[in-house]
Amino acid sequence: MTAEDRTVEDGTQDSARSKTTAALRGLMGQCPACGRGRLLRNYLKPVDHCTHCGEAFGHLRADDAPPWMTILIVGHIIIPAVLSVEQSYEPATWVHLTIWPLLTLLLTGLLLPRCKGVVLGLLWSTGAPGSERA
Repeated sequence: MTAEDRTVEDGTQDSARSKTTAALRGLMGQCPACGRGRLLRNYLKPVDHCTHCGEAFGHLRADDAPPWMTILIVGHIIIPAVLSVEQSYEPATWVHLTIWPLLTLLLTGLLLPRCKGVVLGLLWSTGAPGSERA
């Protein structure tokens, strides 16, 4: 059975995979195919296969896209906040040096696995062969 002939559990053909559904499921850390299994184990390591539907994810490589996406999002949140707080309240420098690095690390830690899930979901939905398949 080829990848084109295979149907996922919800009855959709591989060629008709929804990018939006796959990205949203990846955002939630769920299997983009069935939405029931986990996509990531530990913090950022993708599972080899979904425990529920058996879909393979170990071959997909997100590379630099999740960190890039995380930096883009966090930067667009933190920089306007820094400028706004500075203009409105003019806090001491030590306050800036305490709050903003911690908030940046917190947001990065929260967003990085979600961004990786989105990228893996999109890679899966496009049928990308990954770096280990020809």
